[in-house]
This record gives sequence, structure tokens and C-alpha cells, in this order.
Amino acid sequence: MVDSPAFTLFHVAVSLLGIVSGLGVLYGLERNERLPTATALFLASTVLTSVTGYFFHRDHILPSHIVGGISLVLLAVAIAAYYRFHLRGFWRPAYVVTAVMALWLNVFVLVAQLFLKVPALHALAPKGSEPPFAIAQGIVLLVFVVLGFLALRRFRPIPA
Repeated sequence: MVDSPAFTLFHVAVSLLGIVSGLGVLYGLERNERLPTATALFLASTVLTSVTGYFFHRDHILPSHIVGGISLVLLAVAIAAYYRFHLRGFWRPAYVVTAVMALWLNVFVLVAQLFLKVPALHALAPKGSEPPFAIAQGIVLLVFVVLGFLALRRFRPIPA
């Protein structure tokens, strides 16, 4: 297990790379574009984010471990849908749904970390169960549901 500042910085940087590239992929889905470089970057960095999360020393399973496990399952489906099944048939909506859900989980964790680490936000929700935290996460979820629905309707790539 690792708990060094350098490893934490690496984990955070990879997480932010996954979020930024994932937002680019989501934008591409909304415009019916594949964006292969952004997709590869998003999928790889998001897998790496989930995997590196398990290397932090903990005495017991935390919610972050569960989120990481769910994310890895979603990413496995997204990767198979995109690279193995080339978004054919059922695999197109499977890719969109799992990619958007994996991105949402990354943003969910980002918001949770902001409430933990940013003093002004932490003062609003010190336990992470207060209304400001729930409202922020609810807004994030609503935005991703809407964007995911639109991506599902709009992303219809021409078969390769």
C-alpha cells in the first residue's frame, strides 16, 4: 500500500485527466462523433484512476472502494463495446450508458473530495450528509442523466 504525497498527486492528476477527457468524449457523443483519441485517453485514465484508488492504505473497505469496483465493471463493458464489438447493435447503447456512468462516478467522487478538502464547502457539509452536499450531488446526477439521455439519442456512429 502507498500513501505518499507523490502517489496521491499522481492519482488526482489521472482522475482529473479522466474527467476532462471524459467530458470531451461526452461532447463528442452529443455531436455524434467518436473522438478515438479522447476516448482512449478517457477509458485508460479512468481505469487507472479506479485501480490506483486501491493502493491507498486502508484498514477496511470504504465507499470509494465500492465506487471503484463499480466503475471498473462499467469500464470493462464500455471498453468491450467500443473496441471488441465496435458499437454494433446492442453495444452502442451499452457503450454510451456505461461510459457516461463511469464519467459520472468520477465527477461524483470529485464533488465528494471537494466537500472534504475545500474549507468553505467542508463547512457547509462536514459529515457529507448535509443538504448542501446532497443538493450538489443531486444537481450533478440530474445533469448526467439529461446529458446521458441526449447522448443515447444522438450518438449513432456509422459502422466502420
